Amino acid sequence: MSDKKLSLGFIGIGLMGKPMTLRLLDAGFSVNVWNRSPEKLQPVIDAGAKACGSVAELVSASEVIILCLADTAVVESVVRNDIATNGTAGKLLVDLSSIHPENTRQLAALLHEKCGMGWVDAPVSGGVAGAEQGSLAIMAGGSTENIDVARIILAPLYKQLTHMGEVGSGQITKICNQMIVSCNVLVIAEMMALAKQAGVDAEQIPSALAGGFADSKPLQIVAPQMAAETFEPVKWRVKTLLKDLNMAVDLSAKQGTAVPMSGLAAQLMQLHGSHGYLEQDPATLIKLFTKN
Repeated sequence: MSDKKLSLGFIGIGLMGKPMTLRLLDAGFSVNVWNRSPEKLQPVIDAGAKACGSVAELVSASEVIILCLADTAVVESVVRNDIATNGTAGKLLVDLSSIHPENTRQLAALLHEKCGMGWVDAPVSGGVAGAEQGSLAIMAGGSTENIDVARIILAPLYKQLTHMGEVGSGQITKICNQMIVSCNVLVIAEMMALAKQAGVDAEQIPSALAGGFADSKPLQIVAPQMAAETFEPVKWRVKTLLKDLNMAVDLSAKQGTAVPMSGLAAQLMQLHGSHGYLEQDPATLIKLFTKN
């Protein structure tokens, strides 16, 4: 496994999976695709991807299987029920999903035991825009040999890919990333609500703070949406941040460390989600701090 002509199988053609698959196709890769909702496959089929009728068919036709799925439970189901029973030695699984590091290690061990496949956990940061532009940051865990393969096949997707250690290390690093992002978005929401209620021209805040210590990518992405109260199209989801914050709290408990800021963020995110916003863009968090 060392050249660009490796056949790829991509499972999970959603908000992130679709632009990633399109970039892989544009780079000249042969990409087999499967999705729980087959209707979402049409744009990538039109671009040259081959639709598979089952995960088993995709695994058989692909040398590297790439996952971009919603959560730990979905990844676990696909790996245990389909990939582990159809994989063969010498193939590689690259998981772009953000899932629990403990489950990642268990699934990687299971896959190696059942069929001899390798595993790289390679969660990404940068959102839909990063996936579309090929500017994602990828934090990866796995053996050096498998990471070298991942660098080649994922090259159309990232600006940087950092090898963080053994399997599971990428997921831990992504949790760290999400702790910062989630707390940032929450404080941006309460700040924007305060500014609007205090009579400030909130639409100018992103440009006013640009380049200063308070600037950040989340500020430049969500603050304009919050100022204009424009929350469509959905670029990412509240439930995703909540999932990752809950993993941060669980990981900290297992490590015997304290994460009070992330713990509070998880509670606030849960409160917001309970009001019907789990599937909505995190820019809607301003509603949590706005007077009715």
